[in-house]
Amino acid sequence: MTVPAARIVFDVEDRAAVAAAVAESLATGALTLGPHTERFETAFAAAHRAQHAVAVATGTAALEIALRVAGVANRDVVVPANTFYATAAAVVHAGGRPVFADVDAATFALTAASVEAALTPSTKAVVLVHIGGLITPEVHAIKALCDRRGVALIEDAAHAHGCSLDGRMAGTFGLAGAFSFYPTKVTTSGEGGMILTASPEVREEARIYRDQGKGAFTANHHVRDGASWRISELNAAAGAVHVQRLGEFVQHRRGVAARYTDALASVDALTPLTEPPGCVSNFYKYIVLLPEGADRARFKSEVADRFDVRLSGEVYDLPLHQQPVLKKYANGALPVAEDVCARHVCLPVHSDMRDDEVEQVLTAVTTVSHEMFG
Repeated sequence: MTVPAARIVFDVEDRAAVAAAVAESLATGALTLGPHTERFETAFAAAHRAQHAVAVATGTAALEIALRVAGVANRDVVVPANTFYATAAAVVHAGGRPVFADVDAATFALTAASVEAALTPSTKAVVLVHIGGLITPEVHAIKALCDRRGVALIEDAAHAHGCSLDGRMAGTFGLAGAFSFYPTKVTTSGEGGMILTASPEVREEARIYRDQGKGAFTANHHVRDGASWRISELNAAAGAVHVQRLGEFVQHRRGVAARYTDALASVDALTPLTEPPGCVSNFYKYIVLLPEGADRARFKSEVADRFDVRLSGEVYDLPLHQQPVLKKYANGALPVAEDVCARHVCLPVHSDMRDDEVEQVLTAVTTVSHEMFG
């Protein structure tokens, strides 16, 4: 039995509900910016106790729109070095300059100190990424620093559906939070993204940007440098159904993660990232650090070839300042990010993961760990 790195879960009832909603859209001809988009926005905002939500075509679009609203053109934007390419790409496409900052090995996230070290007189925004669904307690100090310096805090919450810190939900700490609904995310719309904000002004600006920068849906008066960032009604219909499962999916994933953490406590060579105090993670990724100098490729191949367990999907294997297309923005070494990017793996976590799959993963990683690292 193969245990894949991720599995997309739409049960029979969900598939029927999505099919009915899609059929309704096709019958009415309302295929964009219609009732399913509004339902999706309302449901996702409610799940995160956010005041406003704006659904868009992708998570990258959500982030770029938030950065455009923040006014980053020709300004610097601090981003962590160990995040997905899209985080920096959104800054570039919004006209800004990414400034890479180092991270905390315990959370894979920015710290107030690493942000402060990366700030320049031209800094307009900081993008805090909740890697794997962990929200760092440093978010409070980072927000305070941003407020003191007149800098916008934007959350890249692409991994953080349903996560919280001290009872406050991901996407609600800064000016705006950007979520992704790529198929492997905890809840998905196939493709899609969402912006959460407490600001009605940000909401209205985001709505303008997502529809080619038009001042009104029915008029061709373009007032912003927007693009075709609308989510289709078909994707929104799927997202509105799937988000209803968010609570149970998070609970199930947390149960899987708890079993991993208990079992790995006796494996000295494997160090899981654990939830910081006050954090409730969705465990979009269950991140484990291998020993320094470990041959990650061999570890993954042994686990796959001998035990049929797939460990693909690092977060991430190459830091942004070493990505070929982004090297022009690099400004020296970032040792923590370079280290953690090189020696972590992510154990499979599915929203319907079975007990036998959990045991298969644990048998695989503990056996190979003992053989490789003693």
